[in-house]
Order: sequence, then structure tokens, then C-alpha cells
Amino acid sequence: CLQTGYKHHKKKNSNVDKSPMSQTDSDPTTGNKSFRCDTCGKDFKFKSILNRHLRSHTGEKPYSCETCGKSFSYSSNLFEHLRIHRGEKPFVCETCGWSFIRRGSLHVHMRIHTGEKPYSCKMCQKSFTRRDHMRTHMRIHIGEKPYFCKTCGKRFRQRGGLQLHMRIHTGEKPYVCKTCGRSFTRCDVLSAHMRIHTGEKPYVCHTCGTGFSQGSELTRHLRVHTGERPFVCNTCGKGFKQKSELAIHLRVHTSERPFVCHTCGKDFKQKSDLAIHLRVHTGERPYSCSNCEKSFRTASLLKKHKRIHTG
Repeated sequence: CLQTGYKHHKKKNSNVDKSPMSQTDSDPTTGNKSFRCDTCGKDFKFKSILNRHLRSHTGEKPYSCETCGKSFSYSSNLFEHLRIHRGEKPFVCETCGWSFIRRGSLHVHMRIHTGEKPYSCKMCQKSFTRRDHMRTHMRIHIGEKPYFCKTCGKRFRQRGGLQLHMRIHTGEKPYVCKTCGRSFTRCDVLSAHMRIHTGEKPYVCHTCGTGFSQGSELTRHLRVHTGERPFVCNTCGKGFKQKSELAIHLRVHTSERPFVCHTCGKDFKQKSDLAIHLRVHTGERPYSCSNCEKSFRTASLLKKHKRIHTG
């Protein structure tokens, strides 16, 4: 055991020189030995460094965490990992106070403050603070989607996208609202939901001042002012502000009536029409007249009735 939390599994009679993956050469001018990896041809000055390098080919991970059992190829990686369990974040940003487990993470973080984006896409010149972000971006240009769902076959550019998608099949909703108990598949959706309880409306229309809890709601609202109707019917050319409105309209052409009353079998084009129809069977009359207390199934029937009182 190298240190508290470390567990090193050492193989007996290990000899790199006898491995088919390495060989020893000597420099004829100096007589200095070099140790070469037969797999990739890389040379090393010391046998111990070659030993470490060979693990990249063999997959050997001799250093194990005694807390969670996760194993690592190098003791330095285990040492960094142990900070997760200890809660240690020794590398602190002097600008904003954020702290990190690894020095490299702090170095990358500092680019937020400096604006440095050293990794550029050769196809569109977009730049990034991290190399892995650029590599992920490149998949947009080449069409690569290496992560696929084994259940439905859908493919994704990022592993995170696949992980989120899998919750559709598993039903997992790990983000729970502490106020009402409703759960969500994504953290950002929970954050947007919380605004229902807090009343926060951070997205404000600069034209009329109306506030919205979600950015998508503001985007839809702006079409009221711009007159934009981006969702167009391919059959008749009619445009709509929302995708859902186009979906409803298309039923005019297809004659589709997907909402069916399970009591009488009558079908409807819109869900709202079915909801109104169901009141025939339930007897529900949610719209009441404030003058005579007579009630009605729909708001339009109530409005028509009120003319009796107003003349």
C-alpha cells in the first residue's frame, strides 16, 4: 500500500526486456541504452518509463482506489482521483475563486477570463478553449455520430447526448423539484420548471416588456411583433408561428382525427375539442354566470348567455 487510499497490485517476475512488446537498443557512439516499444516504436531512456508506457497498450491498471474500487494505470492519476473522496480542490482561480482538483483544469478554466481559445476548426475557423470541444465540433462538418442507442439505433455526436437520450427508454428522471416533487430527465429543464414556483421571468421582450420564464417562450412571442411564420404547410403554403399549430393544421389535409372519445367513439382533430366533448358525458360545466349562476360547458356558450343580462 503506497499511501492511504492506494492499493498497488504488483506482478511477480515482471521483466519488460523479455516482453514481445519491447526491446533494448544501444547507441554505438555513446553506449547508452534506449528502450523501445515494439507496438508503437516509441523510444525511452529508462526501463521504468517504458514499463509505464506499456500499460497504454495492455490496459493494465495496477493502482486501485480503496474507497470506490476504480483502478488506474498510473499512481499520479489515482492520487488526483483520491481528491474527489477527500473533497480536496487545491488549485484555486485567483480571479473568481473557483477551485479545482487538477492543475490542468485550472489552466483551462483561466481561458474564460483571458478569452484565449487556442483550438480552431480548420473548416469554419470557430475557436475553442479546449481540444476535446473542437474535436466534438468537427463532427458537425464530417457528419460523424459515433455514439448510438442500442435500443432504437439513434446516433449522437456526444456521449452526453446519448446518456440523456437513454433516459427516454429507462424512464430515469434524476432531477426532482423539491417544491412539487415533479421529476425531469435534464438539469436545465428542472431549472426552467423552478421558475413556475419562484415567478422568475428573466426573458423579457424589448418591444412590449412582457416577461417569460423560458427563452423558447420569448422566441415564440417575438413572432407576434415580427409577423414571422416560419412553419409552412407544404400542401397549401399557409404559415404558422408555432410548430404545434402547423401539426394541427395538417390534419385538415390528411383528415386525421387522432383524439377519440372512449365513451362514444367520436373522434376529433384537436385534444382541446375532445376535452370539451367529454363534458357531455361527465356533465361538467366549469363556466358559471355571475348574474344567475347558470353554468355552461364552454366559455363561448357562457359569453352568448351573458347577452341576456346585458341586453
